[in-house]
Amino acid sequence: MAAARGLASVSPRESLPDPVRDVEPFLDRDARALVAVTDAIGVFAGLCWAIGAVAFGRLSVLALAVVAGYGASLLARGGLVALGNARRSRTLGTAPTLVGRAVLRMRIAPTAEDAAAFAAETRGRLGDRLADHVARARGTPASGLGPFADAWRERFPALHRSVTIVEAAADAPPDERDRTLDRATDAILEGTKDRASRAADSLRGPATALYAFGVLLPLALVSVLPAAGAAGVEATLPVVVAVYDLLLPAGLICAGGWLLSTRPVAFPPSTAQSDTTRPVLCVAAGVSAALSGWLGARAALAPWTPPLAAVGLGAGASLLVRYRPTVAVRKRTSELENALPDALYLVGRRVSDGIAVERAVADAADELGGIAGETFEAAARRQRQLRVGIETAFLGEHGALETVPSQRAESAARLLGIAAGAGPPAGRALVETADHLNELQRVEREAHRSLGRVTSTLSNTAAFFGPLVGGATVALADSVGTTDALGGGAPETAGLGLAIGAYVLLLAVVLTAISTGLGRGLDRATVGYRIGAALCTATGTYLVAVSVTTSVSGGL
Repeated sequence: MAAARGLASVSPRESLPDPVRDVEPFLDRDARALVAVTDAIGVFAGLCWAIGAVAFGRLSVLALAVVAGYGASLLARGGLVALGNARRSRTLGTAPTLVGRAVLRMRIAPTAEDAAAFAAETRGRLGDRLADHVARARGTPASGLGPFADAWRERFPALHRSVTIVEAAADAPPDERDRTLDRATDAILEGTKDRASRAADSLRGPATALYAFGVLLPLALVSVLPAAGAAGVEATLPVVVAVYDLLLPAGLICAGGWLLSTRPVAFPPSTAQSDTTRPVLCVAAGVSAALSGWLGARAALAPWTPPLAAVGLGAGASLLVRYRPTVAVRKRTSELENALPDALYLVGRRVSDGIAVERAVADAADELGGIAGETFEAAARRQRQLRVGIETAFLGEHGALETVPSQRAESAARLLGIAAGAGPPAGRALVETADHLNELQRVEREAHRSLGRVTSTLSNTAAFFGPLVGGATVALADSVGTTDALGGGAPETAGLGLAIGAYVLLLAVVLTAISTGLGRGLDRATVGYRIGAALCTATGTYLVAVSVTTSVSGGL
């Protein structure tokens, strides 16, 4: 970074480009220094082009050095903007959680300082920014909410409006405070929903183009490759490999990166991690699946299929085994979060009736099922046996939430701890908290549903449609005739089948990553697990499609 700052100090650039200025708060580095690095990349690329032109005596293309340098600089700056956009979408996805924490804390203890401090504990960049404002406001009459809201006035007006209303609620009369906090909640939820809806509308067209020109058209052209020579078009195996296994995947990756970077809101997954799967087990699973795929393909399929079966099944199985524990933890976490509104409602009603929070938690555990009932029962048992507070029973060492890492559940446990000291008046706040969580879940479901058509098309293409069409077209291409046009004197189907098979596996990786990233964010465990499943499915579908189509076309 020191070198980047040195470049910035000698750069003639006086201001940031507009696209970089828009994402500057999300880069976590000196934006001017980063732009200077992109300029340096352009200068270096231009010099390399010029030196190469002179060295090879191609002075006619020397003038293109400027174009090459400028293009390299633009490409590097585009990557910088894409990174900032991706971080922005993830950051703004935590906005409802941050505002929700402030609102929930305000309902029980109506002080702006406590609400700001509680909301600043939200994990992520947004919580860190609020924590900075809270730290600067410590020791002053301010809470930090005002400056934080002003910082988002232009970039996310709904967040500015919502946080401003939360701060105003601290000074509102008691009979108006709840209504004011409801307005704050509605403002951030509606703003988030609008951004997600606009995202779905803006992504549908580019995603359709990606599907048509990156998948459908290339697969449809496979069947005519053997006849390309008769039309005077060179369709040798190296050309097919270069186009299908290098250029097309690279184009899909670039297009997918652009789609992901332009999504306005991304709801971050839970922070669940699991190291229960040892690397040796992942390797063993991959090797076993690869060996099984090789032997199975060798016994039942064409002679060229074993390497493809081994690679696809081996890599897929290894990823599935590696990320399955983390995905299982997140599934349990999601089940708990879905049940939290009912749990808080049950506890809140009992607290309103004068029952202690500790007893209300134990009673709610009897009425809740699944992971929520288990968690509340574990907290009640721990509180009873160790004589600790209800918050410690949930969040302390070996607490009930230790194996279910959920920020929403953690916030709820903190509120239960606060409610234990507030008595019956806190019951209504807990019931309203349950309503708020219901609304937040509804907005997230609508956001995922609005993107569902795009993401489901991509994921189904990666796992089923692409491999099915690819396998069928390879078999049909073979029926056109077996020539040596694809090079090396090898049978046409062997070279073509492996080349298109590699393309199908790359589709399974790239399209699944794009689909998962659009719907859930680029979370390593979720993406890895779904890619593993897609690889296994795509491999089997492709090989079966080749075999079945060959048999059918051969019998006609």
